[in-house]
Amino acid sequence: MTITIHGEQLIGSRAVKGGAAPFRAVNPATGEQFEPAFGAGTVEDVEQACELAAAAFDSYRNTSLEARAAFLELAAQHILDLGPQLIERAMQESGLPQARLEGERGRTVNQLRLFAKVVRDGHFLGAALDSALPERSPPRPDLRLRKIGLGPVAVFGASNFPLAFSVAGGDTASALAAGCPVVVKAHGAHPGTSELVGKAVQAAVAACGLPEGVFSMLHGDGRTIGQALVAHPAIKAVGFTGSRQGGLALVRTAAARAEPIPVYAEMSSINPLFLLPNALAQKAAQIGTGFIDSLVLGAGQFCTNPGLVIALEGAALDNFRAAAAKALQGKVGSTMLTPGIHAAFTSGVEKLGKEAGVTLVARGQCGSTVCAGQAALFETDAANFLVNPALEDEIFGSSSLIVRCASLDQFVEVAEHLDGQLTATLFLNEADRDAAQALLPVLERKAGRILVNGYPTGVEVSHAMVHGGPFPATSDSRSTSVGAGAIDRFLRPVSYQDLPSGLLPEALQEGNPLGLHRIRNGELVKA
Repeated sequence: MTITIHGEQLIGSRAVKGGAAPFRAVNPATGEQFEPAFGAGTVEDVEQACELAAAAFDSYRNTSLEARAAFLELAAQHILDLGPQLIERAMQESGLPQARLEGERGRTVNQLRLFAKVVRDGHFLGAALDSALPERSPPRPDLRLRKIGLGPVAVFGASNFPLAFSVAGGDTASALAAGCPVVVKAHGAHPGTSELVGKAVQAAVAACGLPEGVFSMLHGDGRTIGQALVAHPAIKAVGFTGSRQGGLALVRTAAARAEPIPVYAEMSSINPLFLLPNALAQKAAQIGTGFIDSLVLGAGQFCTNPGLVIALEGAALDNFRAAAAKALQGKVGSTMLTPGIHAAFTSGVEKLGKEAGVTLVARGQCGSTVCAGQAALFETDAANFLVNPALEDEIFGSSSLIVRCASLDQFVEVAEHLDGQLTATLFLNEADRDAAQALLPVLERKAGRILVNGYPTGVEVSHAMVHGGPFPATSDSRSTSVGAGAIDRFLRPVSYQDLPSGLLPEALQEGNPLGLHRIRNGELVKA
């Protein structure tokens, strides 16, 4: 499949040029702008896309599970069919290397296929049946429950994953799986990539005979198009990955509506590593080298980038620091995603280096591209960290801070002090068991995922994954944006009382025509 990029938005089945504020993609490695020009959307475009989504909702959510799953699989195949064209365009617009983008395409496709399986399994429906008990006093009516989609969902593409967290990324895949039409606000950093993927999804909608409003994609500034999208009464939920400032702006808009709606915003996290003393004494150099590899991966532009290291003062920490510094000094700065992200990273590193009580451990090498990020490692002591809130600010890129603790009690004190996180990591061995036991209850309250003897920059797309956490890591700690559980964000339960059998949805009919596992009078059954 070859698609010519025309600089278009997608409103239902149509491809249209935006009528406002034309812009071009920028190659962050060279600063070069390239064709075609993209027109930003207008409020009228938002209105049309949302009206189509609202009109499509009831029809789409009532498609069979098989039809919905087949649609997700066809969208995945169409993305694969774009072939080298997609990877080449994404490389131009993001500065990311070919291997990384090929891997990300695989993840994008696998997410769509995972949710196809989730749909076919039908467990997400949460089907439950409580039989009528007419002889009981008081009598119990016949009660049946299933979950349905919330309604049209607004999805905001992320800058750091132009495929896997973008037009057909996890938010879109999970919302479509839930039976919700999607209106995507594409990220301005990779508009051509977005158009290619958007047209692949649009073609899948048409090929499956689904209502055109199941999918639309708009270009434009978040402060105008994004806010208009979230404010539109047809939109019933929002999926967002980006800055805390941007996420909270959407939360405020959603809360101020006549009908407030949920915003599932993944925002900021510094993902602390706790290096417990016995593990550190045993493998200081190995941990230090691995930490730097994780820190600079993808120019540090992962939401799970390890931005904080907590360790006990002493010879083992000295060895870790020396190994980390040596490894970092050999790392050449990679191209960052956009000039704006590069400028913010450079400013953040400069600001951190000027904070009282903070010293520089090492810098990486300068890269040769326009937006290359020069990695940085700093350190301070726990007493200073605990009194200076600025030291907990996220710097999006390859920057991290070592916090020296005078005792194991300070490990717990630092953990209690932290804001909510996507991840928290423990490096430990058997001799560290008691220290880990003291930290775990705190970390369970602070993070969505707790790792042991690994690095947080890999996020598996699976049933048991949680990519979320307490505020400000996300705006709603009850959810995950990665993995099968992401579908739950876009569902709500409906209970049917004494509904005639001819009106019951298939998931709740007596004969169980879908072959679902259901809760029947408190017992899990499939009959």
